[in-house]
Amino acid sequence: MSEPLPLLWCDEDLVVVDKPSGMLVHRGWDRDPVVAMTAVRDQLGRHVFPVHRLDRGTSGVLAFALSSEMAAPLHRQFEEGAVRKVYLALVRGVPPEQGVIDHPVPRAEEGPKVEAVTEYRRLFAGERFSLVEAMPRTGRLHQIRRHLKHLGHPLVGDVNYGRGEINRLFRERYGLRRLALHARSLELGHPRTGERLRFQAPVPADLCGALRELGCPEGHWARA
Repeated sequence: MSEPLPLLWCDEDLVVVDKPSGMLVHRGWDRDPVVAMTAVRDQLGRHVFPVHRLDRGTSGVLAFALSSEMAAPLHRQFEEGAVRKVYLALVRGVPPEQGVIDHPVPRAEEGPKVEAVTEYRRLFAGERFSLVEAMPRTGRLHQIRRHLKHLGHPLVGDVNYGRGEINRLFRERYGLRRLALHARSLELGHPRTGERLRFQAPVPADLCGALRELGCPEGHWARA
């Protein structure tokens, strides 16, 4: 049995956890022996139903329904853009202070490109790297990663869309061996009551360490 994942919320309809970087959401993407879906199932002793996804390398807020009945309204919220998602991203270079990236990307691997929109704002700018807050308005495959690359400021630690020399620098100098993308908060309507709920996951220690060494003030990423 895997280590329990930190619970951010749990009732009879909905469970929200803090997923670590490196863990898949479910086995459809690979053959990992432990994935978030089965880890939470074993932790709670009941079936869980995924309603959205995070990339393997992305840490942070991940929600599951606890029945197929409750999964349906949650799926609709994600599909209709009624969910507010906020991510922290450490990127190469210094992007503009804020903006909206409207650039089509595939919905799935090798699929046709569809509308994709991400709002962002810069929280901190160092000499060569910046911390960005990204708020995707749509939910496409690797959307934030693709959009930040399109902007000319790829994510640190991104082996698909980033730069190998930058990734090596962060591994060797800062001990960061992961994708520098964290799902900081998720706001949605409770599937049964409709009450708006907001969940937040703390920034993991490895990412905190790199941000501190880069001189990024804790107020930009440690605040509620």
